[in-house]
Amino acid sequence: MPTEILMPALSPTMEEGTLAKWLVKEGDTVASGDLLAEIETDKATMEFEAVDEGVIGKILIPEGSEGVKVNSPIAVLLEDGESADDIGTTPSAPAAAADEAAPAASEEAAPAPAQAATAATPAPAAPQGADGNRIFASPLARRIAADKGLDLAQLNGSGPRGRIVKADVENARPQAAAAPAAAAPATAAAPAAAAAPTGPSADQVARMYEGRTYEEVKLDGMRKTIAARLTEAKQTVPHFYLRRDIQLDALLKFRGELNKQLEARGVKLSVNDFIIKACALALQAVPDANAVWAGDRVLKMEASDVAVAVAIEGGLFTPVLQNSDTKSLSTLSTEMKDLAKRARDRKLAPHEYQGGSFAISNLGMFGIDNFDAIVNPPHAGILAVGAGVKKPVVGADGELAVATVMSVTMSVDHRVIDGALGAELLNAIKDNLENPMMMLA
Repeated sequence: MPTEILMPALSPTMEEGTLAKWLVKEGDTVASGDLLAEIETDKATMEFEAVDEGVIGKILIPEGSEGVKVNSPIAVLLEDGESADDIGTTPSAPAAAADEAAPAASEEAAPAPAQAATAATPAPAAPQGADGNRIFASPLARRIAADKGLDLAQLNGSGPRGRIVKADVENARPQAAAAPAAAAPATAAAPAAAAAPTGPSADQVARMYEGRTYEEVKLDGMRKTIAARLTEAKQTVPHFYLRRDIQLDALLKFRGELNKQLEARGVKLSVNDFIIKACALALQAVPDANAVWAGDRVLKMEASDVAVAVAIEGGLFTPVLQNSDTKSLSTLSTEMKDLAKRARDRKLAPHEYQGGSFAISNLGMFGIDNFDAIVNPPHAGILAVGAGVKKPVVGADGELAVATVMSVTMSVDHRVIDGALGAELLNAIKDNLENPMMMLA
C-alpha cells in the first residue's frame, strides 16, 4: 500500500517547519538516502533524506509552505507495482489542514471551561510519534505484520522518528506494548493544559491601538521558538544572580603579546575567546557546577561544553564548543569563528547548537555595561558579559589607580547550583581572567 512521507522532526524542539524546496518531483524514483527536500526549522535549513525506496506518487505539500506540522504527510511513496490510483485513502493537504483546524475552532467556540478542556485534549495517539490513527511502518514491516497477525498499533518502532521496521515485527509478540498505548492519551493531555495562553489575546492588543499606525510583523519559526523557550525558562527556572567586576588589564596585555606571535598563523584571539576558556576551566575546577537539570535528576558532566550566544537576523543561536577545557585558545578562536559564521548563514546542524552545561552572552561589544541573561534550559547557568571600561579602582596598597573593568552577571538555576557553589564558580572565572597565563599552564 502507498506509504506516507511525513514532515520530519529535525531537532528535539521542532514542532513545525517550512518546506522550503522539493528536490524531487512526482514520478521520480528514489532510494533510501536520496535527498527529498530542504526543510527550514526554527534554527536552520536542512536536507531531508528518503528512508525507503519507491516512486514519488504524489506531493501533498507544495514547496514554500510554512507551518507544516511535524509528522503530518507531505508526500506519498509508491512501491513497485503500485500506481497513483492506489493513493485513494491518503489524506490530501487541505483535508489534513481542515482536520487540524477543527479542534482549534471547537476550542475557541466552547463557552464553558469544561468544554474547552475537552476540545483541547488530543485524540489518542499510537506509540512512537503516530498522528491520529496513522501507523508509521515500512512496507516490509506491514507485510510481515499482516502475515503474523500482529496489530502495528501495539508495537514500538525502533526506526527513525519511531518508524516500525522489519526487526520490530519479526521480534514482536501479539498484544505487545498494549499498556503504553493505552496510557498515551492521558499523558498527552498534560502539555496541552500547560501551554494555555496567558495575558491579552492578539485581537485584544490590536484593539488597544486602533487608530494608530503600525506595521504587523509576522513571527517566523525562530522567533516563536525563542519566545516560547525563554518564557518557559523565566517562569519555571528559579533564577538567582551573582555579580562581579573583573579587571582586564593583564589579560589585554597578554592577548596583545599572543596575537603578535600568532599573526603569522592568521590567528587573532578575542577577549571572548579568553572568556570561553576561563569558563571551561572554572567548570573543571568546580565540577559540581558543571551540571544540567534533567527533570527528576541532575546530570554532572565530565567535559566542559560551553555554549556561546550568537546574534543573527531575527534571533540568535547558541552554538556549543565541546571539550572547551582541553582545547587551546587558538583552536577555540578558530572554531568559534566558524560556528558564528555558519550560525548567521543558518547552516548549523542540530548537534552543533544543542547540549552544553553553561552559556556565555557577551553584549560588551555593543557598549552594554551590564545586564541579566535568562538561563537556557537545561543549562545550569549563563554568564552575561558587559563592556570593559576604564574605572578608578583602589589597589591592594590603598592607592587609587585606573583599570579596565568588566562587569559580569551570572544567572544560575537554583535547582542545580546553590549560592555558595555559584559564588565559587564565578570566583574561579574571575581568577582565570585576571591571571590569564594560568589558563595555559
